[in-house]
Order: sequence, then structure tokens, then C-alpha cells
Amino acid sequence: MQRCVTLHVWENTMRDETRPSAPAGVRSRRQLIAGMAMALGALAATKAVASRQTAAKENPGAAPDPRRTTLHYQVGFKATPQRIYEVLLDAKLFAACTGLPAEIDPAAGGAFSLFGGQIKGRNVELVPNQRIVQAWRPGHWDPGVYSIVRFELKPRGAESTLILDHAGFPAGDAAGLDSGWHEHYLDTLQKYFAQPAK
Repeated sequence: MQRCVTLHVWENTMRDETRPSAPAGVRSRRQLIAGMAMALGALAATKAVASRQTAAKENPGAAPDPRRTTLHYQVGFKATPQRIYEVLLDAKLFAACTGLPAEIDPAAGGAFSLFGGQIKGRNVELVPNQRIVQAWRPGHWDPGVYSIVRFELKPRGAESTLILDHAGFPAGDAAGLDSGWHEHYLDTLQKYFAQPAK
């Protein structure tokens, strides 16, 4: 589809108005070669973009693009959605999991302060044992700048899949946030749920 559009645009923009045009449907060899080159170039560019997108999906451990403003994770846990939901919204459980102080109002609209005040925000939407959506910000961001974090919990028997999406953060913060999500949330939760329930 894209090759046809590219060729059509090229034909309309590259026509030489100083020479008499050939009869309809007849093109010079130069026009055909140039048109084919542009079409093949467009196809190669499309394939390159698709290849980069596939590589990014297949290699989630690759360093994030510094221009990115979204992160996506899908991680399995040896815990029910209810247990994960409780840890993310209960100040005592969250502090026990992370080893750092936490204050969490577990109601929609409730404020939270995590990791001794390093992360602050509000619960935007709460669907018990299924979804948590938060307005979320590290303390070093400019005042009033928030991003959106969404935790989606999917049951898998006695286990769960956590789908975490972080969107709307400032460009240039992807690498630091990616590292933080792994170190302070995903890896920490894995270790916490690997221990026998208390």
C-alpha cells in the first residue's frame, strides 16, 4: 500500500512541466527507474521501523530510548491479585516489602508517599484486586508535574500477571525510571512473594 502511495506522490511532484508529457500511461525509463528507487526506499524504511519495533518488543532488557515517555512491563508473580493489590495499597505491607517508610491512603483520591517521601501521588482509580491507577511523581520533578501509573492484575490460578504501564513522564527519564521500577518494585515484589506468607 505504501509503495503505491509513494510512487503516486512521486509521479505528481516530479513531472517535468517544461517538456511535453508522454501520452497517458507511458513513462520514460528515467521516470520508471526513479519511481522504483523511491518505492524500494520507502519499503526499506518501513521494514527498518518494523524491525526496530520488533527488536524492542523481543529485547525488553534493552536500554530505553531517552526520548520515550512510556514504559510497559508484564511480569508473573507467585501471589494472587488480591495479595499484590493489598501490598501496593497498604502502608505497613508496602513498607515491609520495600524496607522503606510508606504512607498510603487506600481510597480513590487518597494520597500516598513512598520510599520515605521519594515518590508521591494520588490514587486516581481503584478496582479491588484488578486495577490501580495513580498520578505519580518523584520528588525531584518540577512542582505540578505528574505521570500516570497503571497496575493491571490478571489471575493465573494461584498466581498472577502484573501489567504495569507508566506514561506521561518527562523525556530523558526513561532509563532512570526503568531501573527504579525493576529495583524498587518488580524485583522487590518478586522477592517478597517468594517468601512464605506471614
